[in-house]
Amino acid sequence: MSATLERPTAVAEPRKVAPGKDSRALIRSQVRAGWVLLAPALAHSAIFIVIPVIAVLVLSLTDYSFGDSWSWVGLANYRDLVRDVDFQASLVNTVLYAVVVIPISMAISLLIAVGLNQKIRGLGFFRTAFYIPTVTATVAIATIWLWIYNPGSGLANGFLSLFGFAPNRWLTDPSTALGSLMVVGIWQGLGTKIIIYLAALQGVSRSLLESADLDGAGRWQRFVHVTWPALGPVQFFVLITSIVGTFQVFDLVYVMTRGGPGTETRVLVLDIYQNAFQDLKLGYASAETVIMMLVIALFIGAGRLLQKADSHD
Repeated sequence: MSATLERPTAVAEPRKVAPGKDSRALIRSQVRAGWVLLAPALAHSAIFIVIPVIAVLVLSLTDYSFGDSWSWVGLANYRDLVRDVDFQASLVNTVLYAVVVIPISMAISLLIAVGLNQKIRGLGFFRTAFYIPTVTATVAIATIWLWIYNPGSGLANGFLSLFGFAPNRWLTDPSTALGSLMVVGIWQGLGTKIIIYLAALQGVSRSLLESADLDGAGRWQRFVHVTWPALGPVQFFVLITSIVGTFQVFDLVYVMTRGGPGTETRVLVLDIYQNAFQDLKLGYASAETVIMMLVIALFIGAGRLLQKADSHD
C-alpha cells in the first residue's frame, strides 16, 4: 500500500483593502479635532517657551541694556563670562548644590514614602505634615530657618549646645553657608517628591509582591526586584523636575544670604538677576541664561543615561 504525499496548500494572504471615502474623511476629521485640542497647549508653549528661548539666544549676542540703542557683539558676552569670577563661582555653587541636594532629597523622599505606604496610625496627618513645606511661601520658610540658624538664640546652636558643641555662624561662615542652604533646600523639596513616590508605590502590582512573598523573598528583596523596577519612570520624572528646580533656586538664597559671605552661596539665577535688573546688562544676563540651559540639558542627558543603564540591569 503506497502512501501519497499531499502538497501543502499555500495560505492566501488577506487582501489589503484601501480605506473608503467615508473612512478617509473620518480620519481627516479626527486629525483636525486633535490639532484643535492641541492648539491651546501649542500656543502656550510657543508664547511662553519657544519665543522666550529664541529671544534669549538673540539677546545673548548683543549688548542690550533696556535702552533704545544696542549693538551686535557676537560671542563677546560668552568670552567675558569665561573671565567673570562671580559667574564662575555661581556656576560651581549651583552645580554643587544640585549634585548634593538632588540625590539626598530623592533618597529621603523615597524612604519616607515607603514608610507612609504602610498601614500606620495618623497616616493622613503625616502626609499633610510632610507636604506643608512645599505649599508654604519660600520667604516664610527662609525666615523660619534664619531664626533656626541664628548664632545667638537659634534652635540649631541651642540643640548642639546640649552635646557640648560650640555655637556656629551657619550662614556667615564660608565653610558652612552653602551646606546650611542645602539642608533647607532638601527639607523644603521633600513634600512633592513624597507624594509622587507614594502614588507610584500604591500602583505597584500587588500580585507581583504576593508572588515574591510566596517565593520566600524578604522585604529588601521585594523592594529591589519588584518595587524598584516599577518606579523607573517615576524616578526619571522626579529627577528631571529636581534638576530644573535646583538650578532655579533663587528666593531661598536671596532672602537668607544674598549670595554671601563673599560669593560662597552665589547661584546662577541670583547672578543673572543682579546683572539683568541691577546692572541693567540684559545681553550679558541672557548669555548666562543660555549657559544655564546648556548645563541643565547636560544634567538631564546624564540622568537619561543613568535611567537607561538602570533599566537594562
